[in-house]
Amino acid sequence: MMPPQYPGYLAKETTFPGQLANGAKSMAVRRVQEWLCFHGVQTSVDNGFGDATEQAVKSFQTVRGLTTNGKVDANTWKALVAPLHAVVADLSPPGSALDGLCLRAARQHLKQHPIEIGGDNRGPWVRAYMNGNDGPGWFWCAGFVTFLLSQATLQLGVAMPIPGSISCDTLAAQARKANRYVSGTTLEKGKAAPDALGKCFIFLVRRSSSDWTHTGLGFNLQGNTFSTIEGNTNDDGGRNGFEVCSRTRSVPEKDFIVIA
Repeated sequence: MMPPQYPGYLAKETTFPGQLANGAKSMAVRRVQEWLCFHGVQTSVDNGFGDATEQAVKSFQTVRGLTTNGKVDANTWKALVAPLHAVVADLSPPGSALDGLCLRAARQHLKQHPIEIGGDNRGPWVRAYMNGNDGPGWFWCAGFVTFLLSQATLQLGVAMPIPGSISCDTLAAQARKANRYVSGTTLEKGKAAPDALGKCFIFLVRRSSSDWTHTGLGFNLQGNTFSTIEGNTNDDGGRNGFEVCSRTRSVPEKDFIVIA
C-alpha cells in the first residue's frame, strides 16, 4: 500500500484493483501490461486482457515463483508494482538535511530505472511524476524534480523550498521569487561560490533568459562540471528522452536553484 501522505493519483497506480483475468478490459489491465513490459515481459499495452497478456502474466509468475495461472491476483499485482513502492521507501536517517535527502531520493529512483512504457511520455512512472497524467505532451523532467522535493520534504515534515511544478519555466520563476535562483553565468565568472549551491541542487538548461528547456537534480559540482540524476532524458542528454538516468553536464547554458 502506498504511504498515506502520498496523493491519490499515486495510490491508483499501486492499489490492487481486484483479480484480473482473460477477457477484462480496463485501465487496470493497462497497468498490468505496462508493468509486465517494465519487468522485461514484453506484451501489447492496449487495455485488453487477451491470450497474449495471459501468457505474459504466466511467464512473469513463473520467474517470480508465483502461482502460474495467468490471472493477476494480489500477490502477482504486488510483485508487478514493487518498483514504485521501492522509490517511496523511507529515506532518512533522522536529522538529514533537505538537499542530502533529495539526493538520496534521486538515487533511490535511479536504482529502479524509471522508463516510459507504451508510447511517448507514457506509463506508470510518467503518471507518478506528472500528477496522474501521461501522453506525448507531458514532458516530465520538472515533474520528476518536483516529486523528489515533495518526497524529501514529506519525510522531514518541512515546507517545500519552492512550490514545484511540471514546467521548467515555472520552477525558475518560483526560485527567483524565493531568492533561490543562481544564474550559471555568475558561477562561470566567479561571482558566486560553488558551495553556495549546497550538496545538491536543481539545474535548468537555459535557452534564453526567460526560457528553460530541461531540468534535473545536480550534485558534485567540480569546476565547470557537475553530476546529475534527471528524468525524461537519455544517454544523449535529450530533453525528451525516455528514462531516469545519471549524466555529467557542464555549467555553461545552465542556471540553478538552491534547495538547502
